[in-house]
Amino acid sequence: MPDTPIPSLDPDVLDLRLTDPALAAAVAQALRQADEERWPLRLIDRDASLWSSDPGVQEAIGKRLGWLDAPRDFSERIPALEGFGEGTRDAGFTTALVLGMGGSSLAPDVLASTFGDLPDWLAVRVLDSTDPAAVRAAWDGLDPLATLAIVATKSGTTTETLAFQADARHRAEEAFRAVGKRRESPGELMIAITDPGRSLGALPHAEDLREVFLNPEDVGGRYSALTYIGLVPASLQGLDLDALLAAGTGMLARCTATDPVDNPGVALGVALGALARAGRDKLTLVADPAIARFGAWLEQLVAESTGKHGVGIVPVDGEPLGRAEAYGTDRVFVRLALAGAEAPAPAPDGTAADALLEMLAAAGQPLARITIADPIDLAAEFVRWEVATAVAGAVLGIDPFDQPNVEEAKEHTRRILGGAADWSKGGSPAGEGEADASAEGVLARGEHIAIVGDPPLRVTVGDGTLAGELGRHLARLHPGGYAAIQAYVAPTPGRDAALARLRVLLRDATRRATTAGYGPRYLHSTGQLHKGGPAIGWFLQLTAEHPDDLPIPGWPYTFGRLIDAQAAGDRAVLEGRDLPIVEVRLGPDPDAGLAELEAALAAALSST
Repeated sequence: MPDTPIPSLDPDVLDLRLTDPALAAAVAQALRQADEERWPLRLIDRDASLWSSDPGVQEAIGKRLGWLDAPRDFSERIPALEGFGEGTRDAGFTTALVLGMGGSSLAPDVLASTFGDLPDWLAVRVLDSTDPAAVRAAWDGLDPLATLAIVATKSGTTTETLAFQADARHRAEEAFRAVGKRRESPGELMIAITDPGRSLGALPHAEDLREVFLNPEDVGGRYSALTYIGLVPASLQGLDLDALLAAGTGMLARCTATDPVDNPGVALGVALGALARAGRDKLTLVADPAIARFGAWLEQLVAESTGKHGVGIVPVDGEPLGRAEAYGTDRVFVRLALAGAEAPAPAPDGTAADALLEMLAAAGQPLARITIADPIDLAAEFVRWEVATAVAGAVLGIDPFDQPNVEEAKEHTRRILGGAADWSKGGSPAGEGEADASAEGVLARGEHIAIVGDPPLRVTVGDGTLAGELGRHLARLHPGGYAAIQAYVAPTPGRDAALARLRVLLRDATRRATTAGYGPRYLHSTGQLHKGGPAIGWFLQLTAEHPDDLPIPGWPYTFGRLIDAQAAGDRAVLEGRDLPIVEVRLGPDPDAGLAELEAALAAALSST
């Protein structure tokens, strides 16, 4: 490799623009190190010392590298997968509803949203919100007797997934009774994707299901896109599995190149890790609308893999474009384009997305471009980014395959719900006092919303207005930090737009990167980064009432109670880490509450 401060990268390997000489030198040095220490070969050889010198950590990592074999191994299972898809279609099913969280739901969501509903095949939908309105919306218009529920859980114990399963079984039982079929099992309308052994043993009603797909145990959830997790829904959707996995295996072959500058996954990972170490730790994705959902999958992969031990890369997905001056000097931009597709919406001043990115690159902002020739090549991007994320972990000196902080919020949630060891098999719905303790911290009330402060805001006195209390919270933004909006409400297009407007207000006024996620979905993605990554987050948690709650059949609490406990549990963990967070209670009408919050936030920002 030439000894030059500018990385000698073929744009076909990594199209990276670095006009800042210091950043170019940092990336060049990291590439030299990766070459001298034979990182690509060590990755191919499954050498866990790439990430840690600790024998115990190395042993754990060695049990999580099966994703490197997945595209090839699952290519051999294509005939069986295609047969399953065709048989399910021929049995009269019209819809497949994926019941999962995080890595178990995001890859199917990418493929379903990108390719849409294909003629004569099942429509694939995803349920990954415990908000009772979201659960109802997922089933709205579906015939339970023609809907195949896919229970997707690596551990077999994922609380949200098991709650969805209990609800789906109840719907199937009711549908059978309605048509007079009292002996049919609801398991006929349900399959599962899980791990063998204890995971399978923990899954309720496993012996009663139409089919059970056992995933390799050595593949972590967020690295499982090209395993049964993504491929079973793809077979039901009618995708060309030969082409999909050929794209994945093709990229995997390119990622075996032993020189980092010839390796598209390693080169990208080294660059992202080096730029993050140089202060460019906000990975900002600008994707064409046709492949926009890929960003949510990528957000989970990067955040959960790199955000730990006080370091991490903050993925910024779905943030609307702004004026060039709205961005700070902590960004890396990645343009994800699909050949021939519609471009993202322009910036507010009318500047087209690609023109704006060129302006940013010329001004010193790092810019990487990835052009995808065909939607089927998203499988190649799954592989590229899995490799890149693993390699970025090596640059940052962390294990990209564990998630040490994810369990904390779950433990708090269990205590709020009554401490049941196995939520799906009962437990006391006690814990009302802990769940409602935050009522003492109301700082301000409006017509539709109430602002609840964390301990530092409670011990001081503000002016009691919505704008004033939000202003006190805004004063706690970290100089190099990010603003995270956590919305525990049912997703809708209108709420997507409202959250985007809140992000724009924050970004334009503060130059901070912004993220937004629906709870509890984000707990399985950015939640790890929030707690384990650099302590630079600023949090706005949105909750709502549930005037039309929904029971979880056979469980001691409702979906509304579950999502409220999950919000309270996560808030308690963030408060315990002294991270600034306020809860905004949107009341029984979340849309009216969001509108009032937007006005109050605009007023607060204008006065700071």
